[in-house]
Amino acid sequence: MMMTGPMHDTVLRARRLVTTAGEGSGCVGVTGGRIAAVAPLEAGLEGRKVVELDDDVVLLPGLVDTHVHVNEPGRTEWEGFATATRAAAGGGVTTILDMPLNSIPPTVDVAALEVKRKSAQGQCSVDVGFWGGAVPGNLGELRGLHDGGVFGFKCFLLHSGVDEFPPLRPAELGAYLETLRGFDGLMLVHAEDSDAIDRAPGCSGGHYRDFLASRPRAAENLAVAHVIEAADAVRARAHILHLSSSDALPMLAGARRDGVRITAETCPHYLALSAEEIPDGATQFKCCPPVREASNRELLWRGLADGTIDCVVSDHSPCAPELKRFDTGDFGLAWGGIASLEIGLPVVWTEARRRGFGLADVVRWMAERPARLAGLGRKGQISPGYDADFCIFAPDDVLVVDPYRLHHKHPVTPYGGRSLLGVVRSTWLRGQELDGDEPRGRLLTRGGA
Repeated sequence: MMMTGPMHDTVLRARRLVTTAGEGSGCVGVTGGRIAAVAPLEAGLEGRKVVELDDDVVLLPGLVDTHVHVNEPGRTEWEGFATATRAAAGGGVTTILDMPLNSIPPTVDVAALEVKRKSAQGQCSVDVGFWGGAVPGNLGELRGLHDGGVFGFKCFLLHSGVDEFPPLRPAELGAYLETLRGFDGLMLVHAEDSDAIDRAPGCSGGHYRDFLASRPRAAENLAVAHVIEAADAVRARAHILHLSSSDALPMLAGARRDGVRITAETCPHYLALSAEEIPDGATQFKCCPPVREASNRELLWRGLADGTIDCVVSDHSPCAPELKRFDTGDFGLAWGGIASLEIGLPVVWTEARRRGFGLADVVRWMAERPARLAGLGRKGQISPGYDADFCIFAPDDVLVVDPYRLHHKHPVTPYGGRSLLGVVRSTWLRGQELDGDEPRGRLLTRGGA
């Protein structure tokens, strides 16, 4: 083989890799922590270190998870930066964006952002960025947070679950969107309508069907319609978080055709689980909005296939086990949140392959598009100039989920005991394989990432 070209720090040679052109074979040259070259295997890239990947693995870009609740400081007993980022690395996720609530203080002003950054410093196994919060009374803080490096802003349209992060009233949303439009900021919206929830039946006890009835699709649909209308009125950017109601898909598709700057995400649990399979009292399945029926799930897959849903992110929202109320199995009292950061890739791959999708589709949903949403210009692709972040994935291996072997803080997940397809063999950050011993992650800022 003829060796030509510059000497790279590392060359990875893969019989299978996924780039923006799709899946094929090739080699990747890494220099200074970035991808310097992507070439056919026969090109003979030279490296001081050459890694020949096994034939049964696929080289993927590191995944980008833009919806993670780390909870530190203030509720570190639920989850902290050390445990959350080790879980991310274990799942092939090389970049996470932390949500502004469940930590104390919430990230609703510059001072709180600095507290958050100091808490994370020196603890992170993967790269971490931060969202800011949009709450009543902090309209004047948004520009300072933006200039301080947050990637956008999250708001709720109903009670968030924690009193220190109150919701915006529907009438307030327009003013916040208009302010963000002034500097092209992005508003992320937990879209459930508070009045519709108040009109729904209450929930107490262990029957999942009662919990499902207490968070009806109508609440999501009304809120999504309101966000579309408000974003359109001021020509601002808005993003629908954790979409669970397939009824909202035609509205989103129509708004995009009309030029509304609206995007949407869904989560592995909405694509893999169904209401029909959730046992009574199994509060590890509780999340808001809820996991809905199997027929709804299949329509969400259609929304992914046609591009109405942009990306798939975890909404990793763990808590201390006692808050899940396993003692009573009461869905009304249990904390709502799914812990899945480390296993999102095999969960999605298992269900995607079953429906005829390929790894290139999964990479688009879980790496490329989340990075684009957040403006992470060097993340989510195996392309020259991008950070050399990789997930080496064995797509045919079987993973039986043992909650006690996962790296997030508490052994609670709805996937315990489930057999999934795909195992992450290793994760690389800026050209170095992560071993879990040394926190190599950096804190990212908008525009500097």
